[in-house]
Amino acid sequence: MSDEQSQETEVVHDDARHAMKMAKKKSARDKIMATKTDGKGLIIVNTGKGKGKSTAGFGMIFRHIAHGMPCAVVQFIKGAWETGERDLIEKHFSDVCQFYTLGEGFTWETQDRARDVTMAHKAWDKAKELILDERNSMVLLDEINIALRYDYIDVTEVVRFLKEEKPYMTHVVLTGRNAKEELIEVADLVTEMELIKHPFRSGIKGQKGVEF
Repeated sequence: MSDEQSQETEVVHDDARHAMKMAKKKSARDKIMATKTDGKGLIIVNTGKGKGKSTAGFGMIFRHIAHGMPCAVVQFIKGAWETGERDLIEKHFSDVCQFYTLGEGFTWETQDRARDVTMAHKAWDKAKELILDERNSMVLLDEINIALRYDYIDVTEVVRFLKEEKPYMTHVVLTGRNAKEELIEVADLVTEMELIKHPFRSGIKGQKGVEF
């Protein structure tokens, strides 16, 4: 047998082994999928020091919009920012997605804790209203973890509401650093964004189209 024929035989054997391996994986996967339920409304937490928490949340909101599924956004902190997501949704998709910006900026910008607490409670009241409206398939609570971290809102109340009053099929996404353990415990899906490198540390400020 020539070297070329030998190589062709090895490729055939490799292909056959690969096919057998994938067939076993598919069989195992099918058995796992057969045990899964049709679905439920998820409590989703995006947290961590890395970038991408709100971005991931808006990615799911845009998926809902693409499927024509009613959804809503409540921004707890970024009220002072002009964001691309808000502009796009308000200009083109307001019939599918309700958008409420009820924060006034980060706490070091407002420097008024009483006002921050008041605005956070207004945002939480609106969030509960939107979640209880079963027409909304998903509600994104952007940067609520910051409001919870500074105790502007009682995490016990948030957890109780999500466990006892959230409609069964409604997804709720909660973003922001330092998610409290009580929230992580009740969540169905928790993702921690890990910071490895960030341009801010190299003197590069937030840029349009990347951060907002």
